[in-house]
Amino acid sequence: MPTPEPRRLRAVDTLEVCVLVDNTLDILSSVPDCVTSEVQNVLAAGAKELSGSCLCCAAWGLSLVIRVQAGGVAHTLLFDAGPEAYAFERNSKRLGVRLADVGCVALSHGHFDHAGGMPRALTLIAEANGGRAVPVHVNPGMFVERAFARPDGTRLPLGRVPSPEELQHAGGEVVSSGEPRLVCGDMVYLSGEIPRRTTYERGLPAQIRRGEDGEWVPDPLVLDERFLAVHVEDRGVVVFSACSHAGIVNVLMHAAETFDPLPLHGVMGGLHLAGKTQESWIDDTIRDLRPFGLARLVPGHCTGWRALSALTRAFGDAVIPGAVGQVHRFG
Repeated sequence: MPTPEPRRLRAVDTLEVCVLVDNTLDILSSVPDCVTSEVQNVLAAGAKELSGSCLCCAAWGLSLVIRVQAGGVAHTLLFDAGPEAYAFERNSKRLGVRLADVGCVALSHGHFDHAGGMPRALTLIAEANGGRAVPVHVNPGMFVERAFARPDGTRLPLGRVPSPEELQHAGGEVVSSGEPRLVCGDMVYLSGEIPRRTTYERGLPAQIRRGEDGEWVPDPLVLDERFLAVHVEDRGVVVFSACSHAGIVNVLMHAAETFDPLPLHGVMGGLHLAGKTQESWIDDTIRDLRPFGLARLVPGHCTGWRALSALTRAFGDAVIPGAVGQVHRFG
């Protein structure tokens, strides 16, 4: 697959993002005008009362429905599908997500909390669109057996990522490549491997994977991780980083260089600053985020409450915590 020229990324007039799966529910906190909350969205989808049966559910993972439009042409992309089928199906129904409109799918990396719900998601998309297969963008490095090495020498296996054959059988048209590409009518950029430059963003030090010879080998860097980017006209580039195992500063450094001279406008997704190891680089992260001058940060999933508090203190109203059922509008 030829490497795309980033300058060919088409600027969009509107960018709208529905948080379909996330760790957090929050139906009460106030939100700015650029966001609608879960209650507003389930009511708009047809709910007749406010009750447990009409609301979404939280789950450890992430799934975003990204809608872009330029010149009257619209595309919808599904970025990850959360950890399992139930949360994806329940939330998409209650939010009235038009799965028939999903014309492209991207899987960020090979972890169950982003990939576990994908087979059911693809089946629902195919049922909604009359059986048409949609492209599912992956890279070969994400289909490996992984685990965490415990201090006592044992291993904690990680949930299996659905294979390309399973994704194909569920209704996807698997596009497997490690290279960057433009999708959705050249309105969305899917990155290649993210260079690791900072000294403090160390991924998942305890992660291991099964090597080709069957032996377990260190796998801290999660090199199969990818990000998405959208250029919003008159604002700049919005980056979607589903888990930021590469480190959100590394992600944004790569995005800034890729799209120079366009400014970075915002970032949304999991920033992976939770956990004893990752929390140790919160201060360094905030220091190195400042030069990007981001107008909006939408942290969710694996960001963690300590990092969320620190980000809010540092960047004030630019920070809008993500939660299930929200719809965020950029431009």
